[in-house]
Order: sequence, then structure tokens, then C-alpha cells
Amino acid sequence: MDSGSGEGPQREGLRKPDPKLPKLYGVGDPTAAFFSDSSCLSSRGRVIKWFWDSAEEGYRTYHMDEYEEDRNPGGIINLGTSENKLCFDLLSRRLTQDDMLRVEPSLLQYPDWRGHLFLREEVAKFLSFYCKSPEPLKPENVVVLNGCASLFSSLATVLCETGEALLIPTPYYGAITQHVYLYGSVRLAYVYLDSEVTELDTRPFQLTVEKLEMALHGINSEGVKVKGLILINPQNPLGDVYSPEELWEFLGFAMRHKLHVIVDEVYMLSVFEESLEYRSVLSLERLPDPQRTHVMWATSKDFGMSGLRFGTLYTENQHVATAVASLCRYHGLSGLVQHQMAQLLQDHDWINDVYLPENHARLKAAHTYVSEELRAIGLPFVSRGAGFFIWVDLRKYLRKSTFEEEALLWRKFLDNKVLLSSAASVLMAPHVPFPGMQRFRQVLEAQSQEAEDTSPQQTQEPSGQPR
Repeated sequence: MDSGSGEGPQREGLRKPDPKLPKLYGVGDPTAAFFSDSSCLSSRGRVIKWFWDSAEEGYRTYHMDEYEEDRNPGGIINLGTSENKLCFDLLSRRLTQDDMLRVEPSLLQYPDWRGHLFLREEVAKFLSFYCKSPEPLKPENVVVLNGCASLFSSLATVLCETGEALLIPTPYYGAITQHVYLYGSVRLAYVYLDSEVTELDTRPFQLTVEKLEMALHGINSEGVKVKGLILINPQNPLGDVYSPEELWEFLGFAMRHKLHVIVDEVYMLSVFEESLEYRSVLSLERLPDPQRTHVMWATSKDFGMSGLRFGTLYTENQHVATAVASLCRYHGLSGLVQHQMAQLLQDHDWINDVYLPENHARLKAAHTYVSEELRAIGLPFVSRGAGFFIWVDLRKYLRKSTFEEEALLWRKFLDNKVLLSSAASVLMAPHVPFPGMQRFRQVLEAQSQEAEDTSPQQTQEPSGQPR
């Protein structure tokens, strides 16, 4: 799974597949390997702490020894966090202009928990323009809160009962496991996709309605109730961009089964390959089931502001909007940040003429650099020209294809001061310092030598299953 935050190996328990048939689905049990001796905590608190202790290990280790070219050149180089650090110079100049610095009483007081009206109006205008919606989007359908992690948690909590599941294609952004589980005890139900190109699949890891139908049927047969479908577009970690036709088919599938659809479009302005034509779900002439379609976006990826914590939900379902807004009491934004975001989102001249062209150029250059390095090493990888990630196949460096071997390889990278996103190793392309790829090569060379020394028979496993 792509952790997106440099997390350590996550071991989700999966139901054992029928050995005679390929398993096209699975249901996650995030606490299958749970262990805790924290007797002072509630059972819920022990699970929450266990997630931090296990899944966040790599990220914690990194923050204790971060690489800095001048002050700590021997520190850990983070190739595992989906974070854009390429345009700080542009952002710092824009965010320190006079229009950003404003203090008035209303910004220092409790706001409408949906967000200040002035910000929701600007969000609606921004999404209308950049999502190319056929009709202007409405501020009353906007909820603002501190990032997409909070949005996933809030939506899962208000849409699902404890123990219910959300359908998600694999591979996927692995931190969603925690986002949906820690508050609402909601699980993920996997639609396994394969890396092989076939007569039916024209690209690796291709999602189709047929695969969704088969997975839903199989999961229901195991007694698990599925409440919704999660779509990430552009997809993390593959960079896939769904066509309007595919989006329409997926939404139609959800409508037939009365499933909610959570559409994460957090990378919508990070499509740097000119040949890719991105279309937001909000650009469709109409939605098959607007009351069950919920769209999320944030500035963390497209504007390289992951530390600012700004996210937004757009939904026509006022019951959902109100329920999520109630949770914004715990996930809200300060008035000062809301003012800054409103000023930024309304500045289309700066966004279109300064920021986006330069950001796309820098993303493409970084992606080209990492891709060329991987080709030189001889590593297969998948990347589509959107987002910050490259899906790398490191199976030839495993003595056998097991989760345990993957965890050992992840650990070897971390011991050599390289943090990857576990497992199935996703490289995050932006701002990869030269020593990062040097260390990456060195670890693989050492691992290759060890594999030659032992060289046991390697077994295969279905590609695209969550790790």
C-alpha cells in the first residue's frame, strides 16, 4: 500500500482466498496483528496508539533524523511522502503579500463550522472554474476543514455503521485505512487489480465496472455490508486519470447498488503530462446520483501546502454536509488561514500565469529525473504523468514474494537512511535530492548480492493486492 506519509509496513489481515480460484476481492481487518500492553487506555485508545506505534514508525524515525544538505547530510532522505516541495519560492512570495495579512474581529471568533461564508463562496467559484462544472457550484454545498484526512474520517463516520466497509481499488493510498477506521471503525473492501495487460485490460491495474461488480458480490457473500466506493482521480499511487466515460460507468455502478461515492480529486491540478486530459467528476453534465456523490479537494498537493491543512468537501446532500460540518468543531481552520485561502483561491491570474505553468514544469523535470534513474537501474515501474509518485516493482530483490520479505527490504532501506512508502515501494518523485537515488541504488545492489548468495525459488502472488 502507498502510505503517502512514509509509514512503516502495515499488515492488514485478509480473509484466506479459495486456493483454486483467483481472489478478486478482499476485506481488510486493520487490527488483525493488534497487540498492546497500554492498560491505562481504553480498548479504542489502545487501537489508536497501536496504529501510531506500528504504521507511523518510518515517518517518526524520519522526523528524528531528517536529511538537510548543509546541516544534516547524513540524515534520512524521504522518498516516501507524497509532498510537493518544488515551489516554495513561488508560494512564499505570494503568501507574504499584503493582501494575505489581515486581522479583524470575525477572524478571531468562532466561525460557522462549515467555514466562513466568504471562503465557501471562493471555494465554489474556484471549483466551478478549475473543475469546469457545467453550472456554477453553490457555496451552501461546500464544507471546509483541516485537510482530506479529516474529510475521509468524517465521511466514513457519518456514512457508515461500525464494521461496514467502503470499496476501494488497489493499489491505493494506504493511510485511508487509518482515516476511515480510527473514528468510525469502518473497513476497506478491496477490488484487486492486476498489473498485466490483457485483451480486456488495455493498461496495468485497469479498473472496470465488471471488476467492481465481482468484488461487491464476493464481499457481500462474506456477510460484509458495503456502503460506498472510494475513487481517487488522479489515482494515488498510479497516476491514472479516469476518462469521463469511466467516471460515468463507475457512478452508474454505485447508483445501481445505492452506494455513496467519495471522489478524492486532491491531485487535479498536478497533471503535468500534456497528453493527459483530466476531467473532474464535477465537469459531467449531470451526476447519476448527486445525493450520494461527495467530492473532496485540498491545497496540500496541488499547491504544496500540506502543512497548512486546508481541505474542502462539495456535496449536494445537505444531511451529509451538516453532519460533516458538526465534526468541523474538531477539524476546523483558524479564521486567519481561511482569509489566506480565500485570497489565494481567487487569484486566478497568479495561479494560471505564474504558479501552475512553473509547477507543472518542475514536476515534469523531477519525474523525468527519477524515471531515467529507474530505467538505468533496470527497474519496472508504472507512472502516468500525474501526481507525485512512481509505482516501482522491486520483487526481484525479494528472496520470496511475501509480506515479511517486503518488510525486511523496507527496513533495509530505512537502515540505510532512505524512507520509502511501504510496501510495493512507491517513489515520490518531487524534490528527490541526488544522494537519495545514490542511496537507493546502493541498497538494491547490496540486496541483489544477498539474493544471489541465497537464491531460493521465488513464488508469485497476484499483483496489485494491498500491502
